[in-house]
Amino acid sequence: MGGCYLCEMKSIAIYCGSSSGSKDVYRAQAAQLGKYLAENNIHVVFGGGKVGLMGVLADAALDAGGEVSGVIPDFLHVKEVAHSSLTELITVETMHQRKALIEKMSDGAIALPGGFGTLDELFEMLTWGQLGLHNKPVGVLNTHGFFDHIFLAIDRMVDEGFLKDLNRDMVLVNEHIETLVDSMRNYAPPRVRKWIMNGKPGEDTPFSAAPQ
Repeated sequence: MGGCYLCEMKSIAIYCGSSSGSKDVYRAQAAQLGKYLAENNIHVVFGGGKVGLMGVLADAALDAGGEVSGVIPDFLHVKEVAHSSLTELITVETMHQRKALIEKMSDGAIALPGGFGTLDELFEMLTWGQLGLHNKPVGVLNTHGFFDHIFLAIDRMVDEGFLKDLNRDMVLVNEHIETLVDSMRNYAPPRVRKWIMNGKPGEDTPFSAAPQ
């Protein structure tokens, strides 16, 4: 990999919890991220809720004059309490449609601390990138070391022959917002698909041009 792929990102998908977590630092950094994205004219695309870190991030971006689009399934309007003050709120029928539309609307993605749903969104985005379905950078804002144990598991996947190093390197991680976004701007996707067969690397297969 080499060279700058996405020198300018106009929109970033944010995956984060519909809860706020047990430490103030999670809310604080979610607010800092929303403010940073707004001040740098980066459109926020997220799950559309007003509760938890989702609401903190959206409110901070809006308060700083940013644009925020939410995508929420109809059945979650009540559970996640759809945000009523967004630049745009799109209602879809299913979780699959939500994830697909958020990916389509964004130039990259950042995961913040969260639960099962956040990890589902993060790993699906990474899987799509691994398969060459998109070439977008995927970042993890590792607030308070929240994702440290998850990365130990990912490294174990590499050690045990289930994941290639070049796919592990697709995950951009940092605890500092500006550094993370800069690394996303300079991201270059893998140009080959490396399959693992019986614990050994398979043949390299060049990616065709992935849809944006």
